[in-house]
Amino acid sequence: MARTALFSPIDIRDQTFKNRVVIAPMCQYSADDGMLNDWHLTHLNQFAMGGAGLVIMEATAVEKRGRITWGDSGLWSDAHMEPMRPIVAQVKARGAAIGIQLAHAGRKASISRPWEGDCPLSEREIAKGEVPWDTVGASPVAFDEGWIVPHELSPAEIGDLVEAWAAAARRADQLGFDVVEIHSAHGYLSHSFLSPLSNRRTDQYGGSRQNRMRFTLEVTEAVRAAWPDGKPLFLRLSCIDGKRDGWAIEDSVELSRQAKALGVDVIDCSSGGIAGYGENILPPATPGYQVAHAATIRREADILTQAVGLITDPAQAETIIRSGAADLAALAREVLHDPYWARHAALALGEPEAFDDWPVQYGYWLSMRAKGLFGKRAGDSDTENLKKA
Repeated sequence: MARTALFSPIDIRDQTFKNRVVIAPMCQYSADDGMLNDWHLTHLNQFAMGGAGLVIMEATAVEKRGRITWGDSGLWSDAHMEPMRPIVAQVKARGAAIGIQLAHAGRKASISRPWEGDCPLSEREIAKGEVPWDTVGASPVAFDEGWIVPHELSPAEIGDLVEAWAAAARRADQLGFDVVEIHSAHGYLSHSFLSPLSNRRTDQYGGSRQNRMRFTLEVTEAVRAAWPDGKPLFLRLSCIDGKRDGWAIEDSVELSRQAKALGVDVIDCSSGGIAGYGENILPPATPGYQVAHAATIRREADILTQAVGLITDPAQAETIIRSGAADLAALAREVLHDPYWARHAALALGEPEAFDDWPVQYGYWLSMRAKGLFGKRAGDSDTENLKKA
């Protein structure tokens, strides 16, 4: 039985997560026409080996023009399912649940990979065949100076995109994913409908807060209908834009209440990313700097939350869960540094028999080492030949 809050199981719908450690989605920008490969298998499987309760696969485009870069993952066709099958199987075989974040980049699409500039495609990318594509958005407002001005989606096109999200959710279910997360953060398409900074529409999808929430709520309703009732649905929000006159925490609370009524189980609480222009009033990125958003939404919307943002220390993560600020703690770059973070955290927090949850091929030897002993070998007596390491 777990002594800590971080390593206590949690039941969400019919899914039991063995602990509260979540691997947040991390784009690898390494797919080919949306198709995953061995890199993604290695990348994701290591976190399951490392002891996380839930591993969420990177932002995965629900249509081809919804990719951020040419290297983004996709699930807009049945063909994209086959490379994902071994990844889902391997992560689950290692004892973790697996989720997928379904996304559309909107006006932040058609850019270079972060290590190639993280900006609109240049002659360098075009020379190797990575040509720009048309982008779409809530309104014809570019993300920043020099970026592509997106095509404003018509109501009919919005309906097609809502169905694209639902279709991707159905494929995710067929693949055996345990969780779907709808990406409505960081300035991507769904978030761009929410924020008054990027949504200048005058129809039913713009103007009032309720109208600006309409697209996200329609996607939520469609995905929930396509996703089995027994499987959890997460919604990732930028809880605040961090720009003057932008989307604010009270807006996220109201959206979370309405999303819960439609069947969302967990709000994944991030922030920022809406625009490159304007004064940035986000708090500095210090350890746990976004946890307060998770605590506010958990308290005021009465829904489970996932905290993210420079969660690096086991005691810090334990405090987040034990204090009731959030129900799940998600890590990203820290697990790139240490994929076995969850297992090391269990040891650091004094979880009893922590080595028992390791793969036996590792846990047996590490447990013996921790006791100052070699393992018993065939033919040894119970005690005589156990030797000090």
